[in-house]
Amino acid sequence: MPRFMMIVKASEESEAGVLPTREALAEMGKYNDELTKAGVMLAGEGLRDSSMGARVSFTGGRTVVTDGPFAGPPGQLVAGFWVIRAKDRDEAVEWARKVPFEDGEIEVRQIFEESDFPA
Repeated sequence: MPRFMMIVKASEESEAGVLPTREALAEMGKYNDELTKAGVMLAGEGLRDSSMGARVSFTGGRTVVTDGPFAGPPGQLVAGFWVIRAKDRDEAVEWARKVPFEDGEIEVRQIFEESDFPA
């Protein structure tokens, strides 16, 4: 079965370092348990705000490191992710629809497999 990444988009709150409430964490724990019991969860983590990160860019064989925080709308940044196995994109989207968020955005993307590339 293909793998999919469910990418959690950052918000103003997550970029400010605001942690979820105990209730929200409990709901997320239940959701993660559901993914695990269904045998689809491979990984899932939250990320610290971009002020604690760095970007490494490559141009003409040279690298440049830029320390966070990163400019631009929070919705262009990543706040967390899950990697799941699903039979197809529709099933992955159904899992994303079940995430217990009141507000937010999740992007669902299929992960390349080794067999997708020429030998």
